[in-house]
Amino acid sequence: MVYLSRKPHFFGLVFLLSILLFSCKEKEKVADEKHKFTNALIDETSPYLLQHAHNPVNWRAWSKEALEEAQKENKLVLVSIGYSSCHWCHVMEEESFEDEAVAKIMNENFINIKVDREERPDVDHVYMTALQLIKGSGGWPLNVITLPNGKPLYGGTYHTKEQWSKVLLEVSKLYKNDPQKASEYADMVADGIQEVNIVASTANNEALSKEVVLKGIEGWKENWDLEWGGDKGSQKFMTPINLSFLLDYALLTGDELAKAHVKNTLDKMAMGGVYDQVGGGFFRYSTDSQWKVPHFEKMLYDNAQALSLYSKAYMVFKDPDYRKLVIEITDFLEREMKNAEGGYYAAIDADSEGEEGKYYIWKEEELRSVLKKDFDMFSGYYNTKAEKVWENGTYIVHVLADDKTFSKKNDISLTDLNTAKNLWKKKLLKVREERIRPNTDDKVITSWNALLINGFVDGYKAFGQKKFLNRAEEIFKFFKEKSFQNGQLVHTYKTGSKRTNGFLEDYAFLIDASLNLYGVTLNQAYLDFAMKLNQKVEAKFADNASGMYKYNENQELIAKIIKTNDGVLPSPNAITAHNLFRLGHILYDTKLLKKSESMLATMAPMIESSAPSYAKWNSLLLQHSYPFFEIAVVGKNALPLVNALNQDYIPNALIVGSTANNNLPLFEGRYVDENTFIYVCQNSTCKLPVTTVEEAIVQLENY
Repeated sequence: MVYLSRKPHFFGLVFLLSILLFSCKEKEKVADEKHKFTNALIDETSPYLLQHAHNPVNWRAWSKEALEEAQKENKLVLVSIGYSSCHWCHVMEEESFEDEAVAKIMNENFINIKVDREERPDVDHVYMTALQLIKGSGGWPLNVITLPNGKPLYGGTYHTKEQWSKVLLEVSKLYKNDPQKASEYADMVADGIQEVNIVASTANNEALSKEVVLKGIEGWKENWDLEWGGDKGSQKFMTPINLSFLLDYALLTGDELAKAHVKNTLDKMAMGGVYDQVGGGFFRYSTDSQWKVPHFEKMLYDNAQALSLYSKAYMVFKDPDYRKLVIEITDFLEREMKNAEGGYYAAIDADSEGEEGKYYIWKEEELRSVLKKDFDMFSGYYNTKAEKVWENGTYIVHVLADDKTFSKKNDISLTDLNTAKNLWKKKLLKVREERIRPNTDDKVITSWNALLINGFVDGYKAFGQKKFLNRAEEIFKFFKEKSFQNGQLVHTYKTGSKRTNGFLEDYAFLIDASLNLYGVTLNQAYLDFAMKLNQKVEAKFADNASGMYKYNENQELIAKIIKTNDGVLPSPNAITAHNLFRLGHILYDTKLLKKSESMLATMAPMIESSAPSYAKWNSLLLQHSYPFFEIAVVGKNALPLVNALNQDYIPNALIVGSTANNNLPLFEGRYVDENTFIYVCQNSTCKLPVTTVEEAIVQLENY
C-alpha cells in the first residue's frame, strides 16, 4: 500500500493528487495480483489488519454486519485479536492463518473477524475478560470462538497449527451436535464478564484514610524486589503509574524504604537491556528478572509515561542521568515515532526480517568494526564480553555498574566517560539505521498521545526548556484539528481511516493533558476545553448504577465495561476521578469534588487489598488523606513564579496562575497591577499572600 504522508506545496495540487492517487491504485492493483488471496481487510488502514489481508482466511473487520451475518447463517464467530507489534501474533499467522488447510476449516465453519486491539480496545476488554474467566490468564494473540450472538464459547492465546485445527474442529462439532450445551456455557461466561464489570457504589467516605494507604503498601512491600527493583517475578514491566504513586507516597510519609526502592528501580531499568542504550526509548518489558533481555517492541504509551516518571524523579533526586534519559527518549520519539502532521505513532514492531530483536542486537565483530580501539572500554561498560553472549553469538547492550563505580575502577573521569559514551552511541546508531527497520504501526491514538502531552509538560516543569512545552502544545493542536470533529473525539487518526468514536480513556486522558497544559501556560483556553470535554464525559459515559463511567458510549457488546483497575495504562475511571478533583478545586465546585470522593470511596476496598493494581486511585487517596493545597499565583509576573514552583516538586498541590483579572474563584479579587502574589490555600481558606517562592514553600511546610 502507498499512503501520502504530507501535502505537496506547489500549484496544480488537484491534478497532482489525482495522478498520484491513480498511480497508488494501479500499484495496489498490481501488488494484489501478486497475491493468491485477498480478503476484506484490504480495505482497512490498520497495519495489523493489513498484515492479514492476503491470508486465505476470509477475514473481515469487526462490524455489526458481520455479526448479523453470523446470526442469519447460524454460524459460530471466530474473533482473533492482536496488534501489529505482537511477536506471537506474527508467528500464529505464519503457522496457521497462512495455511490453506487451516483456512478451509475456518472459512467453512466460522465467520472470521480480525480485531486490532489498539483500534477497538472495548472489544479486546470484553473478550480478554472472557479468556481470563475461561483460562485464568490472558495474552495476545487472543482467539475467541463465540456463538452467533457474540457470547464466548472458547478462548485461548497462541496455538500451534495442530492445536488450532483440533480446537476449531472440536468446538464446531460441539456446536453442531449439542447447541443447547454450547449456549448454556456461553451464557455462563457472558454472565461472568458482566459480573466482573459490576461496581457497587458506596457512601462510606470514612474509608478515605491514611490507614487504607498504609495497609495497601504493607501488603505490596512483600513483593518488592529490593535488589533489582520493581516487583518480584520472572518477567518485569516498568509500570510508571505504580512508581509515580510510590514516589508521592514516600515524599508525603517519609518512608525511606519506598523512596530507595523507587530510586533503585529507576536506576536498574535505565541501565538494563529493557532500555535501548543506543537509540533511546524503553522496550515493552523484560523477559527476565534483571531487566536485561527485553521483548523488543516499543510502545508509545510506555515511553510517554517514562518521560513523566523520570522528569518527576529528576525533580526529587536531582540525578543528572535522569535528565539525559528524558532527552534520549525525546530524541527517539522525534526521530522514529512522530508523523509529519504532529501526532505520534502507536508502536514499533519487535521483529525485523522475521527475527525478534534483530534490529537492536549486536555481534562482536560488528562492535569491533565500528568501535575499533574503543571496543574493550565499551565492552566493559556495556557488558558485551564473550562470557555474556546472549543468543546466536549476539549481545544485548546493557550496563551493570553505575558511572561513578565504572570510572573509578577503570581510571577514567566521568567527563571523559560521558564523551566516549556519546561517541559510541552516535557511531552505533548510524550503523543500526542502515539495517532493515522493524515495521511501525502508524496509527495515532488519542489517549496515548494525551499521555505524551503530559510527558512533555512534566519535562518542561523539570527542566524549564521551552522545547518540551512546544512539543506538548503541538500535539494538542494536532488533536484539535484532526481528532476532534463536531464536538466529538475519535480514538485513532490515520489518513483515510474509518474513525472510531472516542472511548472514555480518550476523553479522560485528554482532559488530564488539557489541565496540565493550563497549569504551565496559564492559558484559560486549555481549561475551557477540559471543561467542555468533561461535560461530554458526563453525557456519554456516566453510569448511574455504579457511580462510575462506562468505557464506551454505545452498548453494542455483550457486556458493559467499567474499567477501574490500572493496566499498562492508568484506569480511565481513576483519571476521571482525578479530573473531577482538580476541576472541583479550580472552580470551587463541591458537586465535582463530592463525585470524585464518592468514586474513590467505592474503590477503597480494592485499593487496600490490591494496591499495585489500583495505583492511580491510590494517588488520589493520598490527596484526600494528606493535606492538599491550592496554590494560586496572581499578577503580571505569575508565569515565572508558577514555573519556579513547578521545578520544586510538590506532590499534594494544585498550582495555577493568572496574569490578569480573572473571575475564577481562585483568582477573583486578587489581581493587583503593581504586584504578583502567591496564595497558599487549603479547603478554600488561604494564608496571607506572599511574593516569593521561598516564602510560599515555608507556608506549605508550616501549614
